[in-house]
Amino acid sequence: MLSETLTAGLGQYAIGAKIRALRQGKKLGLVQLGEHTGLSPAMLSKIERGQLIPTLPTLLRIALVFGVGLDHFFAEPPDRPKVAVVRKSERLRLPDRPGEDVASYFFESLDFPVTDRKLQAFFAEFPARSKESKSHKHNGAELVYVLKGRLTLSISGSDFVLDEGDAIYFDSAAPHSYRCDERTSCSAIVVTAP
Repeated sequence: MLSETLTAGLGQYAIGAKIRALRQGKKLGLVQLGEHTGLSPAMLSKIERGQLIPTLPTLLRIALVFGVGLDHFFAEPPDRPKVAVVRKSERLRLPDRPGEDVASYFFESLDFPVTDRKLQAFFAEFPARSKESKSHKHNGAELVYVLKGRLTLSISGSDFVLDEGDAIYFDSAAPHSYRCDERTSCSAIVVTAP
């Protein structure tokens, strides 16, 4: 059983509608498509109507009949503008390092439904007096805007203290880490771009 978040995320690809368009383009009925795929017409109907999300092996069986790759079902039409609304209730809160007893920070993706992103945006929470995050680096640039509290960033060995409303932009190929030394937690928006 898929969560509402996963169902909504997969629903944006309109896989069922794409299968129906391929089937109708080849002038095949559900029974004929079922004969080619080994899937029941009832199952195919549920997939086309969006009542059932096919597994990858099932989708591959369908794709082979039409001579398309799996990417056909996940690619966005080039003329469609990219728009994604991410509700607070849909976001997943993840620790910076899974499996650690105490997290340095928690983050939530603000743009997870978008494929082929030009940037990545996160809401980050840093617990009061959290230990410094592991130093890391990645290609591109990063922008951090502090929403609440005080955050210290260490970039290439230099510390930068940001208060509420402060922002910092930096080359994220430089080793960097985050920490909240204060008695109250801190929250920030973090945007990275390749």
